[in-house]
Amino acid sequence: MATTATAAAGAATALSLAAPPAAAAPTRTTEARPGDACTAADLGTRHPYIKTTEVSPTITHFKGWYVTEGTTGQQTVSTDTTTVITVSVGLDDTIETSFATEALSNVKATVGLDVKLEYTSTSKESNSVTWNLTQPGYYGFYKGTKKVTGTYGSLNCNRAQQDDGSWALEWTEGSGSGSFTTFTTLEEGAVRCQDSVPADSIMARAQALLDCGSASAQADHPAGAVAPTARQKRESPAPRPAPADGTSTPRSTASASTTRTALDCSTEAYKIAVPGKPLSWGAPLLADDGVRLRPSSIFSAHLDNWRLCNVTERNGVIEASLWNWGNGGCATVAEQNASTERAVLMTVPCAEDDLQRFYIYRDVPGSSKIGVQNKYTGSMMGYDRYADGEFIRQYSSGRQDGSGTFDLPLA
Repeated sequence: MATTATAAAGAATALSLAAPPAAAAPTRTTEARPGDACTAADLGTRHPYIKTTEVSPTITHFKGWYVTEGTTGQQTVSTDTTTVITVSVGLDDTIETSFATEALSNVKATVGLDVKLEYTSTSKESNSVTWNLTQPGYYGFYKGTKKVTGTYGSLNCNRAQQDDGSWALEWTEGSGSGSFTTFTTLEEGAVRCQDSVPADSIMARAQALLDCGSASAQADHPAGAVAPTARQKRESPAPRPAPADGTSTPRSTASASTTRTALDCSTEAYKIAVPGKPLSWGAPLLADDGVRLRPSSIFSAHLDNWRLCNVTERNGVIEASLWNWGNGGCATVAEQNASTERAVLMTVPCAEDDLQRFYIYRDVPGSSKIGVQNKYTGSMMGYDRYADGEFIRQYSSGRQDGSGTFDLPLA
């Protein structure tokens, strides 16, 4: 692994800890917003916040049905799918991480509706609708829901300089934003053209889909199903092509990279330690092992020493590769585990790869406490329990007990 002894531009300034610490920030509120105060315990966490929302009544299943004299009463109709809504957060529609679940919980609070908080799809619902009809006429049997879409941002705790020159910890928008989709419980029923219905309701959407002004809607029909009108055909979804291998759509992964990179590393070596404790990040000697909490001693063979390489800084947040002095590798989340909660941090030959890049969020000057976030996955680094040999892992929202806050002292 090639490195240089030249210090990365700005690294010394970025990591300067000489100024006296500011007063501790007050504890944050339950739902963080940009500019809210946070504490050093929050450095290793992240939270979603909802930026925009839109609620739209949507028909998911529909069938035109004609009822004549003598055919009223309870009817059970198999409807056709008109719209498929799938719960998703960002590129991920499996909702397996705490960050995605928290984002949907914030959506629920924001719009005041009981929305789905887990992976599901309206296509999983039965298409059968049973309704008691008391009048003859042209009906639309339907199922529908309120589709909720919008955008979210990701908040991280980081130091910010105040107008008077002092420093404080604030929630700031960090890496990881996107769009979401969810929906409310499905409603079902039957509606006629003559019925008076609330405006902008699910029932009103079903009545509009009846296409009451069309020739087909106004013509007499035998009792039973009515062929879809032109409008109904336009609003029916195109079939989704099946993947060639018969599997479901894969989750986003990083592109593989095998080109080794010569890094411009700082001359300083750092430990990434648990504050006030003897254990720190120790790189593995074996390629298939992971970074673990280890005691730091003269026998550590520099496996507990890390250098910050190719350092940049934007809006007070450092971005760097973490090069290990002991084994010459760079910290990374393995590509095949990029979307896995609690994936173990590894070291591999250094390359141009966002899986090997990390954001470092810092406490106020005078404190060496930090939070560490993988650039590609957006997850924060932490550990399940404080113990010798415990793996360093990624957590989509970080460890909420503060155990994802580390120290970055000089080795």
